[in-house]
Amino acid sequence: MSNKHIYNKVIGLALAVLTFAACSDTWNDHFEDKGKDMKDYTLWEGITQNSNLSNFAKVILGCGFDKSLSSSQVFTVFAPTNEHFSAQEADELIAAFNAEKGKVNINDNTVVKEFIHNHIAMYNHSIYETTNDSLLMMNGKKIKLTTSTFGNSTILTKNELYSNGVLFTIDGKADFAPNIFEYLRKDADLDSVTNFFYSDHFYRHEFIPGRSIPGGIVDGKTVYLDSVFVQRNDLFDFLNAELNEEDSTYWMVAPTNAAWKELLDEYQPYFNYDDQVKFRDSMVYTLPRLAIMEGTIFSRTLNTDTHLTDSALSTNAARTYVSRRYSWGNNNLHYYQYGGISATNTQKPFGPNGVFNGTENVPCTNGQVMKTDNWRINKLNTFYQWIIIEAENRGSIKEVSKTEDSKTKEEVGTIIPVTRRVMNNNPFYGKVWDDGYVEFVEATNNSRLQHSVTFNIEDVLSNIGYDIYLVTAPALANDSNATEAQRLPTRLHCEMNFHNQKGTTETVVFGDSITTTRDEVNYLLLAEDFKFPCCTYGLIEAEPQVTLTITTNVGRKETDTFTKTMMIDCIMLVPHGIAIVDEERFTIEPHGDGDIFYWLKK
Repeated sequence: MSNKHIYNKVIGLALAVLTFAACSDTWNDHFEDKGKDMKDYTLWEGITQNSNLSNFAKVILGCGFDKSLSSSQVFTVFAPTNEHFSAQEADELIAAFNAEKGKVNINDNTVVKEFIHNHIAMYNHSIYETTNDSLLMMNGKKIKLTTSTFGNSTILTKNELYSNGVLFTIDGKADFAPNIFEYLRKDADLDSVTNFFYSDHFYRHEFIPGRSIPGGIVDGKTVYLDSVFVQRNDLFDFLNAELNEEDSTYWMVAPTNAAWKELLDEYQPYFNYDDQVKFRDSMVYTLPRLAIMEGTIFSRTLNTDTHLTDSALSTNAARTYVSRRYSWGNNNLHYYQYGGISATNTQKPFGPNGVFNGTENVPCTNGQVMKTDNWRINKLNTFYQWIIIEAENRGSIKEVSKTEDSKTKEEVGTIIPVTRRVMNNNPFYGKVWDDGYVEFVEATNNSRLQHSVTFNIEDVLSNIGYDIYLVTAPALANDSNATEAQRLPTRLHCEMNFHNQKGTTETVVFGDSITTTRDEVNYLLLAEDFKFPCCTYGLIEAEPQVTLTITTNVGRKETDTFTKTMMIDCIMLVPHGIAIVDEERFTIEPHGDGDIFYWLKK
């Protein structure tokens, strides 16, 4: 997911998630044997009249589900008998239900989800001699149903028909197996992750009146016999993973509470927005936590056992050249994936420093949760990214220097930006980033004027070090026959503008005499380990907080030595600790706890 969209998503994205909701139904839609030994009363009446189901009935009544089983909706119920479900167990479930009542949505109540909805399916489902299928229960679980068994339980009585459904009795409670999303709430070691995923910022239930059962009008308002809610969690969209989807299979690396605290303490300063940013509090809460969890989920569809011996591709990775360039600024950047052809053996997913090494794996219905105290996902592989501002890209240039036209008295640019391409037969092909740059051609002969261009810089993190480079191209990159005058070097002055905590602009000068070398792609280090006080990561800004202004600094008598024509390839903010090792490539050197080695061809 490109971080260009994070801001809007954090403050208001709504993702519809598959839910475990009830629907109205009729016998005529689903049962052809109406009238064959069918009682003329409801499932609830049938359950209460069966003395061997009194413990089950106690739970249904104690949790208020008797109203649904008395309605016109159609259900199939699998009820454990008293011999296999005791009065004490029933009382314990009712106490657990009441302990959560009013604190969580009714559909999230543990007893409702794991017991009541785990024993009831929508519509009627009779069994026959050939029955061998999986039955979708109200909580979304699929339980194996045969002619004689329901899950791990034996069916004692079957196909008892009532006016609104079918009743079975079984010799024990149906096992509840959580999916990844459900498991998070069960593990006290993962409370921090759970609180984030189940936060009101993202997780909610939306009432769907069109799918609910109306029961009449009271005081001018519709009263519903049964209400249908759609479960929504925006984080599933951020992470590109439906963690409550039973038909998908994922691995999720989850930090324990101790690891979460350590990571959050480190990451929070990186997402410090200035006081004037709209929805600042929401951004400050969400982004550090999202930074922890992005890149931690792996679809088993994409990550087969064979693939995982070498590399692991998370759901946040960009899988194609085009998507990598769009998301990260260069198609050789491989964020949110681990291992691969450029990795050392220690980086492979199951290697000594691999992301899966040393995890405690908990099986779930849709994969597994991989708990860990020892976090092995390095921020250089996830959110701490290169920022590459290609001069020729739309939106990169904020403005150029202007002067007053002597005739029209209007302001006109002193330079004209012209995009140049590097052809594949040119010696500099593959050495200029994206094989393109911008030549800022002088638009005036006034030798007293200096020229400047201001670039927008977006998505910076706060309080984290960047090495800032200005990359320039030689005239020969566009024209192998460039003249001596065109090939002259230039001398530049550079200033960076950025916001402080109050939201006002500060300026830092990077140098007055930054000089290029002729006939080379120049990597001019403007600043080393530079830290911005405020973050702009994910913001959509009409006026970006961070800009870099590049100005010529060539005297009137120096035009035979220097040119005022600037040829700018790109601006690069490189995470500190990544070094340029030669003119042909970049490499990430050992950094932090994990060794990260990969390279970028220019």
